[in-house]
Amino acid sequence: MKAVVMAGGEGTRLRPMTSSMPKPLLPVANRPIMEHVLRLLKKHGLNETVVTVQFLASLVKNYFGDGEELGMELTYANEEKPLGTAGSVKNAEEALKDDAFLVISGDALTDFDLTELINFHKEKGALVTVCLTRVPNPLEFGITIVDEEGKVERFLEKPTWGQVFSDTVNTGIYVMEPEVFNYVEADVPVDWSGDVFPQLMKEGKPIYGYIAEGYWEDVGTHESYVKAQADVLEGKVDVDIDGFEISPGVWVAEGAEVHPEAELRGPLYIGDYAKVEAGAEIREHTVVGSNVVVKSGAFLHKAVVHDNVYIGQHSNLRGCVVGKNTDIMRAARIEDGAVIGDECLIGEESIVQGNVRVYPFKTIEAGAFVNTSVIWESRGQAHLFGARGVSGILNVEITPELAVRLAGAYATTLKKGSTVTTARDHSRGARALKRAVISALQASAIDVRDLENVPLPVARQQTARGSAGGIMIRTTPGVPDSVDIMFFDSQGADLSQGSQRKLDRVFARQEYRRAFPGEIGDLYFPSSVFDSYTGSLLRNVDTTGIAESGLKVVVDASNGSAGLVLPSLLGKLGVDSLTINPGLDESRPTESAEMRRSGLVRLGEIVASSGAAFGVRFDPVGERLSLVDEKGRIIEDDRALLVMLDLVAAERRSGRVALPVTTTRIAEQVAAYHGTQVEWTTTSPDDLTRVGGEEGTIFGGDGKGGFIVPEFSSVYDGTAAFVRLIGLVARTQLTLSQIDARIPRAHVLKRDLATPWAVKGLVMRRVVEEAGDRFVDTTDGVRVVETDGRWVMVLPDPAEAVTHLWAEGPDDASAQALLDEWSAVVDSAGR
Repeated sequence: MKAVVMAGGEGTRLRPMTSSMPKPLLPVANRPIMEHVLRLLKKHGLNETVVTVQFLASLVKNYFGDGEELGMELTYANEEKPLGTAGSVKNAEEALKDDAFLVISGDALTDFDLTELINFHKEKGALVTVCLTRVPNPLEFGITIVDEEGKVERFLEKPTWGQVFSDTVNTGIYVMEPEVFNYVEADVPVDWSGDVFPQLMKEGKPIYGYIAEGYWEDVGTHESYVKAQADVLEGKVDVDIDGFEISPGVWVAEGAEVHPEAELRGPLYIGDYAKVEAGAEIREHTVVGSNVVVKSGAFLHKAVVHDNVYIGQHSNLRGCVVGKNTDIMRAARIEDGAVIGDECLIGEESIVQGNVRVYPFKTIEAGAFVNTSVIWESRGQAHLFGARGVSGILNVEITPELAVRLAGAYATTLKKGSTVTTARDHSRGARALKRAVISALQASAIDVRDLENVPLPVARQQTARGSAGGIMIRTTPGVPDSVDIMFFDSQGADLSQGSQRKLDRVFARQEYRRAFPGEIGDLYFPSSVFDSYTGSLLRNVDTTGIAESGLKVVVDASNGSAGLVLPSLLGKLGVDSLTINPGLDESRPTESAEMRRSGLVRLGEIVASSGAAFGVRFDPVGERLSLVDEKGRIIEDDRALLVMLDLVAAERRSGRVALPVTTTRIAEQVAAYHGTQVEWTTTSPDDLTRVGGEEGTIFGGDGKGGFIVPEFSSVYDGTAAFVRLIGLVARTQLTLSQIDARIPRAHVLKRDLATPWAVKGLVMRRVVEEAGDRFVDTTDGVRVVETDGRWVMVLPDPAEAVTHLWAEGPDDASAQALLDEWSAVVDSAGR
C-alpha cells in the first residue's frame, strides 16, 4: 500500500514561523514534523509515498529529496493552485489508482498504529475509513458520529459549542480505495469532509470510522506547536529523538558542546553542534536547535529555538519561539508567547512582550520595548559603521559572507586597477576574514598589497604609501569574540563620514562591481615593511639626546604585533631597554580591562626594581600606549595625555594641540602656560586625525592612550608616541612623576544611559531647552557650561542606543552633582 502525505498548506495561523518556511518543515524536537510523519509511515511498512506540495514546494522537495536518506521512495505531486484536501490527492491519482492508499497530513504529530487502521479498513470492506480520536476541545476539528459497527453516521466541520454532539474528531488520516476518485472533480478545490464524504453517505457508500488510541496533535497554532515540543520531551508521543540522553530527560545531539558549569533542568533537547557556555541556564521543555550558541548567563525556559541562532549573554527567553539564523543580543528579553521569525536581529537589552509577532528579516533596535507585532518594517542597519569601523561578533554579526560584501562595496567606490593595502592582527578570526576580503577585492578589479600581521600604525603608514585605501581586520579591543573591519583612506586615516556614507549606500544597494577575467586584481606581499616603518619614524621624530642620556626603559609588548617592530627600533635608538612579553599569543589577540591593569601593575614592579626612567605598555595592535613612572606608579590614560601635552608644549612653545571636547579643561591651562593653544575636535577619531594633519598642529591625543605625533603621522601611533616620549624625557631632564606633580588634578566623570533610538532627538532638544541662558557648545553633542566654569556634555552614541554624559567640576563631588542633575534630564526625556 502507498501513502499520501499532504504538505501543501500555508499554515497561516502559524505565521510568522511559516512566512519563510512551509509548515511541514517546522521542527519538533529539532526534526521537521513531516519527518516524524514519514518515519511513522516507514515503521508501518508504507515505504512508497506521494507528497502533495504547493506552498514553498521547492523547500520541501529540497529537504527530503527522493527519500533515500529515510529508506523510502518519495515522489511529488505539485499543485499549481490550492486544490483542497481532496483535490490535492486527486492531483496524485495517477500514482494511486491501482490499490488502496493511506492519506495523512504532513503537519500533524502522531504515533497512531497505522497497521491496525489499515487492517480495520480491510476487515470492514470500506470505501473510506476515517481515523478518529477523542479530544477535550473539539471546536477546531470536524466532529464524527459512528454506530456500534463503526460506520459513520454524521459529520460536522468545526462546530460551535451549541452544535457539539461528540468529542470524537476527524484527524485527517484516511484509508481509501481508488474508486473514491470518481467523486472528486479534477483541477478544482474539493474537500473530503465538506464535499466528498457527504456525497458518499448520501449514496450509502461504506464509510467507516476507526477510533485510534495514542497521541495526536494538530500543530496548527503557536500554542499547539510549543505543546508538541513539550509532549515529545515528556515522552507522551512515541517518536525518535536524535542524540543521547545524558541524564533523565536531558537530550544532547552529536557534536554539541555543553560546558559542565551550564545548568540543565530537563526535559530538554540540545541540537547537534550547539554550544552552551558556562553559567547558561536551560530549563524544562526547551528545544535548542543545531549550531545554536547560548552564551553565559542566558536563561531559557519552555523556549523553542530553531537552527543557527545566537543567544547573547544574560538574555532571557521564556515560552517563546525563535526562528532560524536570528541573533538575540546581550540582555535581550523575549516573553511568553512571543514568536520571532527567521533572520531577525533582537538588539541589546530590548524587550519583546508576550504574544508579539516579529516577522522575518526585522531588526529590533537596542533598548527597544516592543508590545505590538512588527510586520511591515524592513530590516535595515541604520549605522553600518561604528566607532571602530564595522564591528560585531565573529561568525554571528561579522561573517565571511558579510566581509566579502563589504570588501566588494569598498572596491566599488574605488577606480578599477587601484591598490588596496590589507592587514590583520594575530588572531585566527582576522586571518580567515582577511582572506575573504582579499578575494572580494581582486574579483572587483583591485590590486592588493597584503601586509599580513602588522601593528595597526604600520598598516596605516603603508597604506599612505601609494594605496587608494586600506582594510585592517582586528579583534575588538576588550571583546575577544568580536572583530573590527577598519577601512582607511589614501592617507591611512579612517574613512571620513562622507566616505562611510558612500560605502554604506553601495553596500545597502548591493551594486557591487565585478571584474572581467582579464581584470582580476593582483596580490603581492611587500618586503622590508618593518625596516621601512622604523626608518621613516626615526627620520621624522626628534631623537637627539637619547643616546647620550643613558636612559633605561621597560617596554611591554603585550604579546601583540607591536613586538614585531620593537627589536630593530630599540637597537637603532641606542637606548638601554628591557622588553617583556615580546612573543605573539594567538589565543589572546586582545585583553580585558582586568588583564591590562594587572599587566601595568607587573610593569610598574619591574620599572621600580630595575631603576628604569619609565615603562610603556602597548595595546595588542600597537596603536595605544600606557605609561608607568619611574616609581612604578601607573599614570592613568587621561593623566598621561596631560603629561605628554606638558612635555610637547614645553619644548615647542608654539602651535596648537588637537584634543576631543570631552577632555578636561586643565589641558587648556597646560597648553596656555607654555604658549600653545588647544583646538577642540569632536570625539570622532577621523576629526582628530584631520586636525592632527593640519599645518601648525604639534600634538594630539584622545585621553584613552591614543597619541598623534604630527611630524610623523596624523593617526594614533603607539610606537611613534614612545619614540617621541623617550626624546622628550631625555632632553627635559625631568622624571614623569615630577611632570605629573606640577599639573593640577582634573575631576571629570562619565556616565552612559540607555536611550532608545526613537527618542534621541527629543533628548538632545530637551538638553538644549534646559540649558537656558547658559553657554552652549555644539562642537560635538551639546556641552553646557555653568557660570562657575563647571560643564557637562551630552552626546548620543552614533552606533548604539546609548547617550554619553561627561561632567567636570573643581572636585569629584561637584562633578557628581552636575552629572546627576543632567542624567535626570536625559532620563526624563527618554521615557
